[in-house]
Amino acid sequence: MRQPCTYILTNRSNQLFYIGVTSDIAARITQHRAGEGSSHCRRYNIYKLVHAEFHATMHEAIAREKALKEWHREWKRRLITESNPEWEDLFDKLLG
Repeated sequence: MRQPCTYILTNRSNQLFYIGVTSDIAARITQHRAGEGSSHCRRYNIYKLVHAEFHATMHEAIAREKALKEWHREWKRRLITESNPEWEDLFDKLLG
């Protein structure tokens, strides 16, 4: 699925976040899960995709990523809960 995307990953306990941007969400999440993503994700076992936003351009996706990184933790939690109330791993749904 090649489209600019901003995404949020979390760990098993949903306490730690990683916010990223990519043009190929399936490939990027596969990299994270193979240990080839960020060192932060590797170190803290952050691999569960809980939020994804698709954008028309990479410029828009990067701007959204930067904005989300400035948000308070509670705002991020609210955003995830609104789009994914059960905090399910969305990776398989994106590929299906």
